[in-house]
Amino acid sequence: MITKDTIKQTVYEIYKDAVINFHEDMKHSLENALKNEDNKLAILNIEAILKNIEIAEEKEIPMCQDTGLPVVFVKLGNVEVENLKEGIEEGIMKATKDVPIRPNIVDPITRENTNVNVGNLIPPIDIELIDEDYLEITILPKGFGSENNNKLKMALPAEGIDGIKDFVVETVLSAKGKPCPPTVVGVGVGGTSDMALKLGKKALMGEIGKRNPDPVLAKLEEEIIEEINKSGIGPMGLGGNTTTLDVKILKADTHTAGLPIGVCIQCWANRFSTARLYDNQ
Repeated sequence: MITKDTIKQTVYEIYKDAVINFHEDMKHSLENALKNEDNKLAILNIEAILKNIEIAEEKEIPMCQDTGLPVVFVKLGNVEVENLKEGIEEGIMKATKDVPIRPNIVDPITRENTNVNVGNLIPPIDIELIDEDYLEITILPKGFGSENNNKLKMALPAEGIDGIKDFVVETVLSAKGKPCPPTVVGVGVGGTSDMALKLGKKALMGEIGKRNPDPVLAKLEEEIIEEINKSGIGPMGLGGNTTTLDVKILKADTHTAGLPIGVCIQCWANRFSTARLYDNQ
């Protein structure tokens, strides 16, 4: 059995890792963006981001003051698990206190802070059932400077690929510098309204620079990246060649009458961490 205490400790460790350590593909994408910049202010901004990442890892402190809302993705295989929800919540509370991580979770009406990054229906836990012999937990701390600029469109099927492209580009450009670019843009197409946005959030965790295996979606990703970066919004919205580092698209089948499009924007601090647990751990 995978015990609650094991889950708690694992969640603590990956939450800490997510807010402090940056993925290598993200570092490389920022370094490449720096090489491709000729705007002096953009160069300064990217250099400051890279220095910030370096200091966070050296001092083991969160790379951004907005440590986000902890979004949890679970892949549950053929394993016996004890008190999964409690283990996840207790791990988040432990990390909030011990790292420390800024407490961000409040009641939407009274604005009273829970002070533990756990609250009513928070963290959101997405559970996918898999035919494997492990439990996989991922934490994606989602900052709200970017989350506030997400959008959903229940498009008409006739709008097709051009409609998807236009809506994603329009969404990112209308956000301008608010999501702290250079961004990563996750796009969910299909399913239901809530599913499209969830797919968009999952898409953020794809490898930066790696194209979708579906050639149609790969081409669409490339076209959207090009259109967004032609805008000149640039790092932190202050001008430059790189407004987005990548666009990642995931799709699901949908109803014959629908074309849901969910756009989930992520700031330069595209943070997440994953662990797998087995019965014998």
